[in-house]
Amino acid sequence: MLARAQDLLSEALQLPEKDRADLAGRLVLSLHPHAEPGVEAAWEKEIDRRLDGFEERKASSRPWSTIKRSILKAQGARPRRKALSRG
Repeated sequence: MLARAQDLLSEALQLPEKDRADLAGRLVLSLHPHAEPGVEAAWEKEIDRRLDGFEERKASSRPWSTIKRSILKAQGARPRRKALSRG
């Protein structure tokens, strides 16, 4: 990572959570500035549908670690262990 990008990242990580989320969203959108018309509306509709499912108890969730393990198992891969941080 370039020094300037590292500086920006360090500064961004000091922002409140809401501001970091907004910044992250804007950065992702900058990678795909010419999304097809209707994509945003379609995602909003899908998000609403999923939220309704949770609120009506017609849907449930599972932790990402469980889902990731299932995907890796289906692919025949072994999950990697997190490296221990040595400070």
